[in-house]
Amino acid sequence: MQVQVDIGFEQLLKIVKTLPSAQLMQLKAEIEKEAKGADAIDLEALLLNGPTATKKQLETIAKNRKAINEWRTI
Repeated sequence: MQVQVDIGFEQLLKIVKTLPSAQLMQLKAEIEKEAKGADAIDLEALLLNGPTATKKQLETIAKNRKAINEWRTI
C-alpha cells in the first residue's frame, strides 16, 4: 500500500524545523548523500564524450585566427 501526499514547500519546511536534532542530522546526511551522487559525474568521461571539431572546422578556425591577427597588426 502506498500513500502519496502533496505538501507545499512552506509546510515541508515547517515540518523539518520541528524535527529533533538527531533526526535533523540524519535527514541532512541523506540529502547530502543524494546530492553527492548527482554531482559524481566523471569529468574526464564527460570531456572525452563531448563534441570534437573536424579537420575542416580546425582549418577554418586557423584561417580565421590568422586573418584576425593580420587585421590587428594593421
